[in-house]
Amino acid sequence: MIKLLKIVSTLLAACLTLGLLSPSAQAELTIEIVGGAAQQIPIAVVPFAQGTSQQAQVADIINADLRRSGLFRALETRGVANQPHDAAEVRFAEWAALQAQALAIGHVETLQGNRLKVTFRLLDVVKQSQLLGQEFNIAPGQLRLTAHRIADLIYQKLTGEIGVFASRISYVSKIKGRYALQVADADGFNPQTVVSSGEPIISPAWSPDGGQLAYVSFEKKKPVIYVQSLISGRRIVLANFKGNNSAPSWSPDGRKLAIVLTYAANSQIYTINADGTGLKQLTYSSTIDTEPAWSPDGKWIYFTSDRSGNPQIYRTSALGGDAQRVTFSGSYNVSPDVSPDGKLLAFINREGGSFRVAAQELSSGQMQILSDTAQDESPSFAPNGRMILYATSKGGKGTLAAVSADGRVKQRLSDTGGDVREPAWGSLVN
Repeated sequence: MIKLLKIVSTLLAACLTLGLLSPSAQAELTIEIVGGAAQQIPIAVVPFAQGTSQQAQVADIINADLRRSGLFRALETRGVANQPHDAAEVRFAEWAALQAQALAIGHVETLQGNRLKVTFRLLDVVKQSQLLGQEFNIAPGQLRLTAHRIADLIYQKLTGEIGVFASRISYVSKIKGRYALQVADADGFNPQTVVSSGEPIISPAWSPDGGQLAYVSFEKKKPVIYVQSLISGRRIVLANFKGNNSAPSWSPDGRKLAIVLTYAANSQIYTINADGTGLKQLTYSSTIDTEPAWSPDGKWIYFTSDRSGNPQIYRTSALGGDAQRVTFSGSYNVSPDVSPDGKLLAFINREGGSFRVAAQELSSGQMQILSDTAQDESPSFAPNGRMILYATSKGGKGTLAAVSADGRVKQRLSDTGGDVREPAWGSLVN
């Protein structure tokens, strides 16, 4: 039967304690790179001149971001005698000898009013010219985010793709029997608690603008869908209909969500306005339909169903209509997520006793197994479609991992503080 029916596992009682994006007591996620692209861009990031050692080291953050993308080879710079912070100080021959193709330099200055000015330059070592230059006037608490944004600028300039280092992820962590919905930077730092509860929290889903999270809570002795603002902390009950309410998924314009209800009988797909009005049933089957995911153009909703006898992925028009089967490789394919460009479908494929992340080209139907772990669930594309975040199991405990959409780059995200599951990759921070 469908393991994916996350909503009907246990119905427990208790009360939910809201935390308004409070700092988490748990350990931050750490990332280990276990793979890389065939060709990497060699780049040297010189330590930024900074006014105080207590500030986050900007160059270290940029280097870590670029390394974990798998597309860059961050060069060791400490052996170079001249450590420039302005373009006029650069001796290009030294960096060419290090085989650097690009050079990033900069400095952080303290301004009046407890502000910081971060100056950044990206230089082409071969052509001995400047590729990028930018200044940021920020509060001290924004230094880490600014470093991520600089890494995004470098990534986009040198690869032609949008960077996602300044984006955020969410996940559910269970520590000593208590559940916490966490939001963290994409590198696992700055974890904050959105909601904490003695009862299960599942299925977090980001709004397209990154300002809200929909999720399922069991605080009312059954699954109920909530939507909570990450800015104000205000939350609303989106769906508390008869039976189970589960698996929220935002439409690309943020006006609707696809949800799963057992409102009339077995689990079926519905849409509902973001304010909880306008409920509309989309699927009508005698089997289980669940785990909806919108296409980026908003025209289709992909979902998991066992209407063929085994769990497979189907799609239906967002306006309703007949369902079309999408996956045919293997007898078990669940948990769909569509890439931002609409070309790839990520899902969980079972082969023997292993559950692994797979991706299928929607145009050709060609499928590829991406992960090398065996108990995977909940795949979620990065905002640029380059990486897929997912949950897996290690040592009997849930942990997070990521794999590139071509399967070449793999990451392990570990958290010694708890059992981590239900990841979702949010949009870029503005």
